[in-house]
Amino acid sequence: MQELYEQYKGLLFTLAYQLTGSASDAEDVVQDVFLKINDVDLARLVEPKAYLCKMVTNRCRDLFKSARKRRELYFGQWLPEPILTPNDETFEAVVRDELLSYAMLVLLERLSHTERAVFVLREALGFEYSDIAELVDKSEANCRKLFSRARGKMGITLDEQVHSEAASEEWVRRFLKALELGNVDTVVSILAEDVVLVSDGGGKAFAAVHPIESRDLVARFLLGLIRKAPHYEGGMHVEMTDINGQTGLIVRSGEHIEVVVLIHVEKNAICNLYFVRNPDKLRLLLK
Repeated sequence: MQELYEQYKGLLFTLAYQLTGSASDAEDVVQDVFLKINDVDLARLVEPKAYLCKMVTNRCRDLFKSARKRRELYFGQWLPEPILTPNDETFEAVVRDELLSYAMLVLLERLSHTERAVFVLREALGFEYSDIAELVDKSEANCRKLFSRARGKMGITLDEQVHSEAASEEWVRRFLKALELGNVDTVVSILAEDVVLVSDGGGKAFAAVHPIESRDLVARFLLGLIRKAPHYEGGMHVEMTDINGQTGLIVRSGEHIEVVVLIHVEKNAICNLYFVRNPDKLRLLLK
């Protein structure tokens, strides 16, 4: 049992995290699966990897149904739970080929559970369609259709390579420098025309209830936050760190995390800014 856990915990966490967008749920799913497998005769387990992946996929399907209901009642915008990605083999697969960049996780929210499972198993984890068909109880042909439909919902054409351009450290420094200068025109110059800022407070921290759109509104919102910084007790401290395989920002006042910021860049301009403020989603970043 311990050998199976050590061998597959990273893969199963990755799969569960991609299917739920929640590191907390992913941890619980992996624990649940290994508790249930205690009742299984391991000697008769011919393909443990496939068996464990199917258990995780089924468990996440149950969570998906209840999560959708909870999100209908969620206050404001819902964003995935960010995770630190240090040099830990548990997370190596999570950041593979940038497929688990934060922007990609947000796009996955457009999919049904089955579409999401097929997309993640195929695109991120490299499963063959025949194996995916076994895992999601669909025919191979149906899985191909689901995969195509998932790409369409995510705005990815069939001949386009899946890619999400996360902000590099250089880009994040440029972003911070623009804010430091405090000039609206300078901030606007690094934003895409259709830039969108999404903020998630979950009703537990102040956050914009609706997405903020347009370069001018986003720039003014960001500069307004900068002006408020000195009024926080203990001041504000901004640190760059590796989050979801990309350079992100953690903003603290004292030991408290005020917000985690992820940036999505396309065509040399910021097109998405994600502000995670819900303290429940920042739990793992405090470790």
